[in-house]
Amino acid sequence: MNTRKKILVVDDEFINLEFFEVMLSKLGFMVEKAEDGEEGLAKARKFSPDLIIMDNIMPKMSGWELTRVLKGDAKLREIPIIMLSALDDVKDKVEGFELGVDDYITKPFNFSEVLARIRAVLRSRELFAQIKARESRLSLAEDLSSDIKSQVLDFIHSMDELDEVIGRINAPGLPAADQTVLLGDLKSKTQLVRKSIAALDSRIERTMTEWEALKKNEIGLSILENHIRRSLQQEQE
Repeated sequence: MNTRKKILVVDDEFINLEFFEVMLSKLGFMVEKAEDGEEGLAKARKFSPDLIIMDNIMPKMSGWELTRVLKGDAKLREIPIIMLSALDDVKDKVEGFELGVDDYITKPFNFSEVLARIRAVLRSRELFAQIKARESRLSLAEDLSSDIKSQVLDFIHSMDELDEVIGRINAPGLPAADQTVLLGDLKSKTQLVRKSIAALDSRIERTMTEWEALKKNEIGLSILENHIRRSLQQEQE
């Protein structure tokens, strides 16, 4: 992987925890362990993993229960989950997928298969994140475009009003008192236009700041393509 991804392993079998820690650490992953569902939830909140591998049958809180809690938490629901289970039952797998589990591996497992699934899930999430970032940028651009269009129409209307006031001020024989009133009206309308321009300028600046923040989290299409190609090659090795 290009960056060190964080993986949380939740399993009540010590040998599985040690196995995953050793194997995944050797491959460059940062690994955190938890021995039951409750500890897994606490570690998920503290560790902020990129992926959770959890057993289904555990004390205190099962894998299903932990998944429900994670998917109900706005800060944790996007973390992908790979469920491990000794049960090879279609109904259990369907229930897991409906809860939001990303993949399901039946024990006993082959580590090469687990690693391939880990990479596949992380790659899918990375692609999803890139798509989400691009959609956010498009949404910002669309909102700004709509605001600018609305403001331009307001500017045109304001300029028409200013032209009308100027025409009345320049009308022959206009009394001085009326001229004074119209000049005050002209000044007021000019101030409104200036405020609208300032508001639009602030809106554009704010949008550009958000745009740049989103852009920093994006990966160029060519880089992303190479990253995916390398991941696929790793899975085939």
